[in-house]
Amino acid sequence: MNQGRVVRVLGISGSLRAASSNSALVRAAARLVPAGVEVLIYSELGDLPPFNPDLDTDAVPEAVATFRAALQSSDAVLISSPEYAHGVSGVLKNALDWLVGSGELIDTPVAVINTSPRATHAHASLCETLSTMSGRVIAEASVAIPLTAAAVDAEGNVTDPQLSASLRSAVAALVGAIPPGPLRGSRPTA
Repeated sequence: MNQGRVVRVLGISGSLRAASSNSALVRAAARLVPAGVEVLIYSELGDLPPFNPDLDTDAVPEAVATFRAALQSSDAVLISSPEYAHGVSGVLKNALDWLVGSGELIDTPVAVINTSPRATHAHASLCETLSTMSGRVIAEASVAIPLTAAAVDAEGNVTDPQLSASLRSAVAALVGAIPPGPLRGSRPTA
C-alpha cells in the first residue's frame, strides 16, 4: 500500500431496506479495514432517478453526478447485494446503468459480497455486469458472509470471529488488488 496515503473504498449496499443485512455487512466492513484504509458508505442509491439515456448528457441529474464523483474519488468499490427473483436488485442495476457510458468503474477493483450463500444468481449476474463495464471483480474479495442479526452487535460490529475474519480477509484482498502508484481517491494522512 502507498505510504502516507489513505486508500478509499466506496461501500454500496444494493438494498434500500432499513434493516438490510447487506447494508449491515457494508457498515461492518467499514469497521474492519486495516490502517490506512477508509470505507465511505454511499447511502443515496434510492435518490438516483431511473436510468434514461436521454438524461445521460453533460448535465446529468445531481444525484447521478454525486454518485459518479464518489466513484471517481475511490480507489476500489465494495458492493453487498441481495438477490431478488434470481437477480440483482433493481435499484443497484439502475445505479450501474448510469455508469455504463461514463466509465467510472473501468479498471476499478470491485468486491462483490452478500449475506446469503444461496444468492448465486445475483452474484453471477452482478459479476458479469461489472466485468462487462470493465470493472475488475476480485474473486478473492468476493464472498458470501452469512450475516444474521445475532452476528452483529448494537454498534454494527460483527461478533462472530469466523465471519469477522472472512470479512476482514475479503477487504484485505480488495485493497491488495489496488495497483501500486498514485491512488485515485487518496489523500495525505495527517
